Amino acid sequence: MYNVLIAEDSKPILRNIRGLLEASGLPVRIAATAANGEEALEAFRNHSIDILLTDIRMPKMDGLALIAEAKRLHPKLKAVLISGYNDFEYTRKALNLQVSDYLLKPVDRKQLTEVMLSVLGQLQETREQAATLFRDLVEESYWREMERKAEFYEKEKTFVVLRRQPFAEGADKLTPAFVASRLRLPDPAWVIPTLDADRLLVAANGDWAAEVSGSPLPLLEDIRLRLLEAALPVSVAGSFKPMEWSLLPEKIKEAADCLEEQLLLFRPVSVDCDHPRPSVEPGYEEIDRLGGQFASLIEQLNKDRFVLMLSEQLAKWKLGSLRLSELKRFLGHVGAAFEPLLEDGEGSGPVRVYAEFDRLLALPGYDIFCSSLLATAEEWLDEARSRNRKAGDELFREIEQYLKTNLYASVSIPDLANRFHVSPSYVSRIVKRFSGQTFVHYYTDLKISEARRLMETRPDMLIREIAEALCFGDQHYFSKVFKERVGCSPVEYKSRS
Repeated sequence: MYNVLIAEDSKPILRNIRGLLEASGLPVRIAATAANGEEALEAFRNHSIDILLTDIRMPKMDGLALIAEAKRLHPKLKAVLISGYNDFEYTRKALNLQVSDYLLKPVDRKQLTEVMLSVLGQLQETREQAATLFRDLVEESYWREMERKAEFYEKEKTFVVLRRQPFAEGADKLTPAFVASRLRLPDPAWVIPTLDADRLLVAANGDWAAEVSGSPLPLLEDIRLRLLEAALPVSVAGSFKPMEWSLLPEKIKEAADCLEEQLLLFRPVSVDCDHPRPSVEPGYEEIDRLGGQFASLIEQLNKDRFVLMLSEQLAKWKLGSLRLSELKRFLGHVGAAFEPLLEDGEGSGPVRVYAEFDRLLALPGYDIFCSSLLATAEEWLDEARSRNRKAGDELFREIEQYLKTNLYASVSIPDLANRFHVSPSYVSRIVKRFSGQTFVHYYTDLKISEARRLMETRPDMLIREIAEALCFGDQHYFSKVFKERVGCSPVEYKSRS
């Protein structure tokens, strides 16, 4: 049902329009009538109006001025002009005011019905758009129930967002029934479950604002303290400026985001969305610096150092005023470092990491969170080390095979890095770990072994030819390296063979 206000200074015309509307069978209700613009504006302050039917020419305040003032109070208002004039200047001004339609005097049943059906269609479209936004906030089962409650749409609304404190116990108490039983709420009021299990929404008609004189913080604190007494620690954010229900989804999302940004781990907060105070920006620069340090330790698989430093950092945070957004950002750095180490080839690394972080953040108690995070990090680092050992052994065998088939070429560390899609430093570490030698020494030993085989199987080859074939370039350098490795010169080795 939609509320209509008729502003018309001619009593016969007003009676005619009212009678036609009441007999139309349309889903509308005459909420108020007025003989001039000032009376109509006063009615707007006392009623929630969806549709305004107004004459253009009226005493005290004309229809165009009324529409302009009314839309300041109700931005989504649909306005219909009633006029016997075909005046371009009025039409131009009306277009600027986004008038929905026009009625020409004398108003008859057919014309009024056509115009009202058009306006109702616009309102229904607006309601459906807002309903879509509500579905992104509210559990579907509850929303289906709300759609059938016409009283929810009849008046302007105020709201409060409740957010369970991080790591707080009592998650099972964050239900509409429990919260409604503990708070002193106006009638009617709606306590609405959201898609976020840590959040509830309380909505009430605009007259809830009558309890607020000046700042709404005392009322927000009263809500918070009543729930705290019931062993349900929450932070709250709210707006007590009455607004059309269709504006609620956007305003609620803004309030929830603001609350999430300011939410402290160890101290509840109350956020006045009507009079926001300048807030200190989260210390992301320091968080990013710490995140980079811990990510580097993960990449190095330095478990002992990582666990020690993380344990110390978590203890420091417990004594400070860390925000939840900062903790989540830090976990983002840590998670990004773990992702490639836990990848199984099917893209499950990120899913596994962040699903576990979500589980940890929902634990009842910071100490439990800390011990669980440390245990998880140790487990992941052990797993990554195990995978790394297996992967390193396999990579070394591939490098070794490649070098053995390229003894008559000149292979460098960058060449291997490009071929096997790893970093040059990783190639160096793998060769050193599994051969016990630097890359240069290891590759040189392979070439010297091949030189000895040639001397033994191809006695006709000259020393110079062997050196050139194996890319030593200089016979004297080859002879020097050969003697260092074998203990005798190439000539002596060849003569023995």
